[in-house]
Amino acid sequence: MTPVWAPVPNLNLELKKLNCSPDSFRCTLTNIPQTQALLNKAKLPLGLLLHPFRDLTQLPVITSNTIVRCRSCRTYINPFVSFIDQRRWKCNLCYRVNDVPEEFMYNPLTRSYGEPHKRPEVQNSTVEFIASSDYMLRPPQPAVYLFVLDVSHNAVEAGYLTILCQSLLENLDKLPGDSRTRIGFMTFDSTVHFYNLQEGLSQPQMLIVSDIDDVFLPTPDSLLVNLFESKELIKDLLDALPNMFTSTRETHSALGPALQAAFKLMSPTGGRVSVFQTQLPSLGAGLLQSREDPNQRSSTKVVQHLGPATDFYKKLALDCSGQQTAVDLFLLSSQYSDLASLACMSKYSAGCIYYYPSFHCTHNPSQAEKLQKDLKRYLTRKIGFEAVMRIRCTKGLSMHTFHGNFFVRSTDLLSLANINPDAGFAVQLSIEESLTDTSLVCFQTALLYTSSKGERRIRVHTLCLPVVSSLADVYAGVDVQAAICLLANMAVDRSVSSSLSDARDALVNAVVDSLSAYGSTVSNLQHSALIAPSSLKLFPLYVLALLKQKAFRTGTSTRLDDRVYAMCQIKSQPLVHLMKMIHPNLYRIDRLTDEGAIHVNDRVVPQPPLQKLSAEKLTREGAFLMDCGSVFYIWIGKGCDNNFIEDVLGYPNFASIPQKMTHLPELDTLSSERARSFITWLRDSRPLSPVLHVVKDESPAKAEFFQHLIEDRTEAAFSYYEFLLHVQQQICK
Repeated sequence: MTPVWAPVPNLNLELKKLNCSPDSFRCTLTNIPQTQALLNKAKLPLGLLLHPFRDLTQLPVITSNTIVRCRSCRTYINPFVSFIDQRRWKCNLCYRVNDVPEEFMYNPLTRSYGEPHKRPEVQNSTVEFIASSDYMLRPPQPAVYLFVLDVSHNAVEAGYLTILCQSLLENLDKLPGDSRTRIGFMTFDSTVHFYNLQEGLSQPQMLIVSDIDDVFLPTPDSLLVNLFESKELIKDLLDALPNMFTSTRETHSALGPALQAAFKLMSPTGGRVSVFQTQLPSLGAGLLQSREDPNQRSSTKVVQHLGPATDFYKKLALDCSGQQTAVDLFLLSSQYSDLASLACMSKYSAGCIYYYPSFHCTHNPSQAEKLQKDLKRYLTRKIGFEAVMRIRCTKGLSMHTFHGNFFVRSTDLLSLANINPDAGFAVQLSIEESLTDTSLVCFQTALLYTSSKGERRIRVHTLCLPVVSSLADVYAGVDVQAAICLLANMAVDRSVSSSLSDARDALVNAVVDSLSAYGSTVSNLQHSALIAPSSLKLFPLYVLALLKQKAFRTGTSTRLDDRVYAMCQIKSQPLVHLMKMIHPNLYRIDRLTDEGAIHVNDRVVPQPPLQKLSAEKLTREGAFLMDCGSVFYIWIGKGCDNNFIEDVLGYPNFASIPQKMTHLPELDTLSSERARSFITWLRDSRPLSPVLHVVKDESPAKAEFFQHLIEDRTEAAFSYYEFLLHVQQQICK
């Protein structure tokens, strides 16, 4: 198999050079149909996939006093506007002619005057403006972090507090912020506990509120404290927390009241609330009952309870969002915790969700390691506060459904109390008026946020695409990965609003309808062979992969929380991470060579070819690495060469490899160096550090690995070949 790259829009060289990177912004169709009728005929989804705040190595930052925008539609000046002369420019979205302000005539880069078309904001399709006070409703807020921690018996037994407190102690000085940064802690079981960390106290003071039906703040002023002034007290608290509740008998969880208190505490400033929860909330507002029937886990019929059981968490999230507060949820559970209800606290407040099933710090070391690595990224990555994002598009196009974690404040304004570099979004488009008068369309997304240093900034991405009038051109320009990610988002909505089986049918129909429509354009004869344009060759494979994904699969035992978490990830992951989740990459790694290798920071990184996801590709004599995005598997065949086992795994032979191996030792051999170099290179390309599982052929853990071999048939699902036959039968009906 060859790697799939984003298609490059068919534009002239000049525009190609200027266009936005597909890593930030891409469209399901790189050739936009002229009319909705043409789009309907093609039977393809039209929408955008965005990764607006991703980490960038270079970003032009513009500090001028005037931010030049269209007077009609408020589009930011960008590389795709046209200059009528030196003094006037024409908007590429609404076509209004605007004046060029005097200050814009000067180019700070070349220090020359009279060349507005050479300014950085007209030479770069991704830029960031430092905003003036016009872009503030209030002075920029400080970075404020509140940690809300479950300390019930269940939580103490799982042992996450040690890892969290250790991680916070290591990263306190790396939390994004400035001299105004504030931090606070709350813990809860059947009561809610606050910690007074006021500078000048000899030790942290614990305050307990036991009236959970009317929760109040015991001392409003000293619970969120300046990180620098109270640093010693904060460290004392973090040292003490892991052992404070070791003998607890408290089994209840008053999560709802703790969140109500957190909302009161954060409201004056806004900021980020990080909630750690290990079980079903059982007391006070927002309490939940178990809704999972374990006997129904592998049902092929109806999957129930994919939506929330109560609107408490959604309402709370909307209140938080209104006060510029996002809630992030870390769910570390050993049993059903109703993630479908709890996830609402993050979904509607622009927070994020982390999930660690069967978490235990000693019995499940790989989950503990994952939490540790995730926290390091989580605590230190960039963050934007009190943000809003608006997407604009050329006259004639309109947006109708947004996907991601946010609150839609007005038709096209997304409210993001926090924005982080790992958040992805999607939006569906329709063609309201025909685009016959234009050969190009543009999309612009603008993200206005407060940086952790208290600066108001606007990050702008602009994408330009050609308009086409023939069906063949529409098909030629399909971005199949963007299309599959948009369909996955739509399928999640369908599963919750209608049913899982409806969503599955809709996914199959997406393939049948588009290939059927394509077939009828190529010739009017009934084809016995299935034909697809080269852009859609992988479409059936990716849809089959989605049908076998935890979110949508049926007939295979799937815990309800696992399924719901997969749906949450589909709605909030950027395309590159989502694709690995849907269709993992498989490589053979027992024969790595330097042929075709690339050089990264003095390291030689082998580039083994991609393998098909089928067991027939696995030879007993080999070792294979599967990259699923958040987890790596190394499968070792029974007849794998002992030299490889010794040089890379550090064991003399297959029999001596332990069942639970999660690390490759650093051995001084060429094979070890190559394997580690390749895995490090894969790891470095993503925000969350994946855990590694070495899986021996014929070990019980093999099932986990084999379920990702989506080209093979299972008891409950088609093989790729059978699926193609099924699609073909549907087309020929």
